[in-house]
Amino acid sequence: MEGFYDATILSLPYKLFSLLHKSLSIDSQAGTSSMIKKNIISAGNKIQQLARAGKLKLGRVLGVNKKKRQENSDPIPAIEKQVKTIDGNRAGKSHDGDITTPRYRAPRQKKRKKSWNLDSFPIEPVEGKVRFHDFDIPLSVMRAIFDQGFEYCTTIQGKALGDVLAGKDLIGKANTGTGKSAVFLITILSRLLEKRGADKKREVRALVLAPTRELVMQIAKDGEGLAKYSNIVIQPVYGGVDYQKQMDSLRSKRCDVVIATPGRLIDFLGKNVVDLSKCKILVLDEADRMLDMGFIPDVRRIVGRTPNRRERQTMLFSATVPGDVTRLASQWCVEPKMVEAEPDQVAVETVEQTVYLATSEDKYKVLYNLIKQHGEDRILVFANMKNETRKLSDRLQRNGIDCVLLSGDVQQNKRVTRLERFRSGKVKVLVATDVAGRGIHIEGITFVVNYTLPYEPEDYVHRIGRTGRAGAAGRAVSFACEEGAFYLPEIEAFIGRKLECIVPEESLLKPPPKGQAAGHKKYQHKSRQKKYRRPKK
Repeated sequence: MEGFYDATILSLPYKLFSLLHKSLSIDSQAGTSSMIKKNIISAGNKIQQLARAGKLKLGRVLGVNKKKRQENSDPIPAIEKQVKTIDGNRAGKSHDGDITTPRYRAPRQKKRKKSWNLDSFPIEPVEGKVRFHDFDIPLSVMRAIFDQGFEYCTTIQGKALGDVLAGKDLIGKANTGTGKSAVFLITILSRLLEKRGADKKREVRALVLAPTRELVMQIAKDGEGLAKYSNIVIQPVYGGVDYQKQMDSLRSKRCDVVIATPGRLIDFLGKNVVDLSKCKILVLDEADRMLDMGFIPDVRRIVGRTPNRRERQTMLFSATVPGDVTRLASQWCVEPKMVEAEPDQVAVETVEQTVYLATSEDKYKVLYNLIKQHGEDRILVFANMKNETRKLSDRLQRNGIDCVLLSGDVQQNKRVTRLERFRSGKVKVLVATDVAGRGIHIEGITFVVNYTLPYEPEDYVHRIGRTGRAGAAGRAVSFACEEGAFYLPEIEAFIGRKLECIVPEESLLKPPPKGQAAGHKKYQHKSRQKKYRRPKK
């Protein structure tokens, strides 16, 4: 009965039109008026529309009960003539001869994801520790904090977050590795989420200035991780990459937070690519470093493009706070709160420091054997001069040690590639100048080696801060040669402790094997190895 009913309903329009055709021909012979013809054709069209609307709807119109049809179903001879189905295709025959029609299927409902809440981020209160739950942080930011694996606040975070989330200005004395970047990133995201009105406009609402490209990239990467669920766009701006591409991105896309080096940002401000008139949050990271590098005149010009200091929030972070930094803070901040996060804690408590008394000739022997003895560890080697790092990197490669070089002479695209190789563990040794000394957060650095001790004691703390980050254990090895020994007293006075100086063990003084010559094929650049080939005719 089911198949008969389906076929009958769908074939009604065709039977009706055959009857209409006969009636119209008779009417034409009898001279029936055109008005009657139009009425009959209109009625036929309406019935056809009902049939196209579907068998269920038509069944309701005709008063047919589907349940009764199922109970009183009797086999009916198949209707051989094919009719059009609801979707315009032609119906086919089933195995028993009945015409089959597609059944109505309700659209699938999308599975709703469970909403995230703080119950998924359980952190028990511990005496002497501060939780992120103790602050008024939006749920989307808290979810990103949970994804990052954070549990308790570091010293600088616990002391500063309460004030900066309330909109107060801050001067933070904190070294790298103390979690200071999370302080201003969490603050920026939390405060911008409070004011959603400017979301649809391409306005820069927060600006972070940093002295080096590497530090800008690191802050931007951390910021993107924390903004994962906040719909806030972060744009890094720095030199050494495609100028036009960066400019087009700033002009065409929405940008809420800009993280930039002063030089490239000044260029974009001069071309009206970036508008800072609506910037409500200003952050200066590594202020003492920018002062040493001569960026302060550019920074003054940038700050002059932002709203008045009473209409914006200003945060200034520095490893040291000399008189010049204090004067800058008095000009740019309004009653700032001073927070000190024990900057020497990284150098004193979490890093095992060793000084080897070695001559200039023996330093390389100790370094080579140290790397060989810890082949699976990630080692960062510092030297003062660019030419010194280049020679050291070449010598290590000639002795069969795979390493990468990072200095001011290396192009930006190569810097990024080399840092990523070191970060991913493809290369275990990185030789660098102080360009990598600040702001580069690479997990799992076991050793930091001061091949030459730095001229400034602050740089010593910045270097060894690459290991033992955020309370993790690390080891720093320094070489005190004939010249470097004179820098030790100032370093010891700065960190407030005496460094242990020892003579290298015999195993560290073994001479390395004779390395391959600089012109050997194995160490030649790939472009030099290519031979000239005569073009084919």
